[in-house]
Amino acid sequence: MSHTIKGKKPLLARVRRIKGQAEALERALEQGAECSAVLQQIAAIRGAVNGLMTEVVEGHLRDHLGAEAEDPLQRAADLEQVVRVLRSYMK
Repeated sequence: MSHTIKGKKPLLARVRRIKGQAEALERALEQGAECSAVLQQIAAIRGAVNGLMTEVVEGHLRDHLGAEAEDPLQRAADLEQVVRVLRSYMK
């Protein structure tokens, strides 16, 4: 079973918090909030997204690339997939 299925409830809770933060940012921009408040909200969203990414990557690494990984070829393919995603994320 995939780690995103096992951990579905807390992951969805994180996504919903991020959604709420994005909506708050949208409202702040619509209402002409101070730059510092807008910047603070952007930083909070970025931190939340980074936390979500960290949690999903960690689960993926543990479930698909850990010591229990059965097929070495599949493990290598999973590793390449993670590297591609991380490179894209870090751009």
